[in-house]
Amino acid sequence: MNPKFKVGDHVGWNSEAGRVSGHILRVHTRDVDWKGYVHHASADAPQYEIKSDRTAHIALHKGGALRKLGD
Repeated sequence: MNPKFKVGDHVGWNSEAGRVSGHILRVHTRDVDWKGYVHHASADAPQYEIKSDRTAHIALHKGGALRKLGD
């Protein structure tokens, strides 16, 4: 089971460049076409749209890849 996060939560995840953190902008509960690729999402397995704190890059991740950080 994936953890549930909400808009505004501060989260961290691993990327090719190392540890990244950001804030959740949107929670997708339906499939979403993202940069030419369909990311599968549902109410039970949402995809989270996150804005990086450092670069302002927007990323999409499953809840299992994220961990909640203290602000």
